Amino acid sequence: MSADDQTLRLGYVGLGNIGRPMATRFVDAPCGLTVFDVDHLAVAELVDAGASAADSLSSLGKACDLVSICVRDDAQVRDVVDGLLPTLSEGSMVVVHSTVSPETAADLASVCSASGVTLLDAPISGGAVGAKEGRLAIMVGGDRAAYDRAKPALALAGDMIVHAGDHAGDGTRMKLARNLLHFVSFTATTEAARLAEAAGIDIGKLGRVVRHTDAITGGAGAIMLRDTTAPIAPDDFWFGVFTHVRDLGEKDLGLALALADDLGVDLPLGRLALRDLAAGLGVPTTDSSDQGES
Repeated sequence: MSADDQTLRLGYVGLGNIGRPMATRFVDAPCGLTVFDVDHLAVAELVDAGASAADSLSSLGKACDLVSICVRDDAQVRDVVDGLLPTLSEGSMVVVHSTVSPETAADLASVCSASGVTLLDAPISGGAVGAKEGRLAIMVGGDRAAYDRAKPALALAGDMIVHAGDHAGDGTRMKLARNLLHFVSFTATTEAARLAEAAGIDIGKLGRVVRHTDAITGGAGAIMLRDTTAPIAPDDFWFGVFTHVRDLGEKDLGLALALADDLGVDLPLGRLALRDLAAGLGVPTTDSSDQGES
């Protein structure tokens, strides 16, 4: 297999909730797909869709140039790589879609490199629905040339393929930052629901409003417009944009917290948001550190 060969024999290990629909997208690869999983019913489903089945990790390694892994945790990823590596040919690639420790990705990349195999960490965002529709975001860390070789195959399952950095583990670092936002937002959502409920507002209707407006504005990602988190100089174009966001945010957060105080609802994230919003946006106000402490 030449270094610039874009026609790769694909393999997939881990046919779970996300792995199964993702692997189904890979069936359309020019040189086909071979799969392995301990769940024989999941394997049979992929075979029915057009894939070939391997009876072991070692036989999968012999049959593939690029093997994707989507298993539960770091230990399982290590076991799968150990099972594949002896039979993977030099120049092959291993792509880890599981969300594991960045250190695990780096360690395994070093182990693979000693055998002439490149490991990329490529965690995914978009869930089972995104996998089924081929609309995953795939964040890839590792060698840029290997990323370029793997990208056409990964594009079968994702419509946003991003090179997160030159080191294995960079994809996971990006995924962890993305999921920090995800789950902090979920926690903030529970505060908003408590406030709405205490105020006699229908939470289901509120949810529909949130989904509707986030689809228009982009939600939290809409303010991720700069390539730095440093304070913004007054003559910077973004200064006016972010001071507007700050002023509007502080006003609305203040009103929400006043309503919460009237209703006896505790909103700790809301108070942190009022305290930290200005500095976080890069446009601190002289009294922003004192806000939200009442």
